[in-house]
Amino acid sequence: FFGSEVGRSLAALYRRLDCACVSVALAADQAGSSLLGRRDSSAMESYDVIANQPVVIDNGSGVIKAGFAGDQIPKYCFPNYVGRPKHVRVMAGALEGDIFIGPKAEEHRGLLSIRYPMEHGIVKDWNDMERIWQYVYSKDQLQTFSEEHPVLLTEAPLNPRKNRERAAEVFFETFNVPALFISMQAVLSLYATGRTTGVVLDSGDGVTHAVPIYEGFAMPHSIMRIDIAGRDVSRFLRLYLRKEGYDFHSSSEFEIVKAIKERACYLSINPQKDETLETEKAQYYLPDGSTIEGPSLCSLGPLTYKVLPERGLPSHLVTKPWAEGPLPFPPPEGPQPPPQPEKLAAPPQIGPSRFRAPELLFRPDLIGEESEGIHEVLVFAIQKSDMDLRRTLFSNIVLSGGSTLFKGFGDRLLSEVKKLAPKDVKIRAVRIGHKGEYWQGKGEGRMDVSDSSFHPPLQISAPQERLYSTWIGGSILASLDTFKKMWVSKKEYEEDGARSIHRKTF
Repeated sequence: FFGSEVGRSLAALYRRLDCACVSVALAADQAGSSLLGRRDSSAMESYDVIANQPVVIDNGSGVIKAGFAGDQIPKYCFPNYVGRPKHVRVMAGALEGDIFIGPKAEEHRGLLSIRYPMEHGIVKDWNDMERIWQYVYSKDQLQTFSEEHPVLLTEAPLNPRKNRERAAEVFFETFNVPALFISMQAVLSLYATGRTTGVVLDSGDGVTHAVPIYEGFAMPHSIMRIDIAGRDVSRFLRLYLRKEGYDFHSSSEFEIVKAIKERACYLSINPQKDETLETEKAQYYLPDGSTIEGPSLCSLGPLTYKVLPERGLPSHLVTKPWAEGPLPFPPPEGPQPPPQPEKLAAPPQIGPSRFRAPELLFRPDLIGEESEGIHEVLVFAIQKSDMDLRRTLFSNIVLSGGSTLFKGFGDRLLSEVKKLAPKDVKIRAVRIGHKGEYWQGKGEGRMDVSDSSFHPPLQISAPQERLYSTWIGGSILASLDTFKKMWVSKKEYEEDGARSIHRKTF
């Protein structure tokens, strides 16, 4: 039939009618005359987009970790700061740009004024925070469009509701994400360990908090938080270095103080005793080739990096105590200039500043703060829980965050917790994932690992990857099929506003 002339004419007519119908449908959709069809299409499209691989952003005060759900490690990690040139550009073709973020800001930080948009877990400068999130999606990082992937964003517990509402507003209205979920950092850290019960002690750059969780149920009344963490330790160390003859006053030089903290500082079980001990002298190399002398630094040497065999990760993604391993960020490209100490005057010694500065975590009164120490935050969070749950929580303590990486942190925490824990609580601390080592409690509360008594011992777990455990937990959670119902879709946000965020967020 369609081989005849009439058939060919009818076929052409059908094609024209089909094209006309499509054009009418498109016009109706644009004009809003077919609301039901548009909603169905929008719903199907929204469902397809939500089914895409989610983006996980661990929005730390000091470091941004970003990647796709289902990955074992974050794809990109960079400092959570923005750099702006503080000098006048006088040459054409020189370094371009007025704002620098990520590795470029690290590389040129000597030319820049560095500003952190977050302080103590709360965003203070939303314009800079938005620029950093935009950089996460850029061609230098995830290389994707924000409209195509739902986002799991982390935040510290007990943050102001306005902080969460503004974050949702930025992601839905500026980045046009299809769905969003804002999760507590401690919950994700527990996910990363494969547990449903435990108390997470998380200490990062801006916030220290303890969150008890029992069989997947969080207890809001038991959460403890103090705004003393790694950045405060860095500022305290800068004060000590100034007293010893070194002035790191600019914002870029503050990053050098952070590097010294990560390489040299440790926690002492008995600080008073350590101050009286004589230790050997060594040198710490500064970026300009000069040195800082201090005890027990010779084993560190220059800041070198290599690929470690553990899990096939590059060294900046394998976390160990800072005094024993690499820094959390890759170094600038190219060899460092060799130091020439013979041309320099003898610098003053660092002395006991190495363990005095991190002592701030256990003694906030050193800077005039009337708040609990990190060990008290942990124990008080457990004691605020129901009496029937305390033994189980004492036996499932999990460490998370970069400020728990100080050498000696586990031993000091165990020593302090033993003083506050009930006398009948058995003591055992285990360090997971680092050559099978164990922290064994001593004294009246000592318990052998093989002891099978009814009451579980006090146990502190320190996963090797705890610098990234929050992101890893978010990657696991966002990959679960059962998690899809937890997303706050853009349609829900447009209908209910901020209430939809609070309804699905702990």
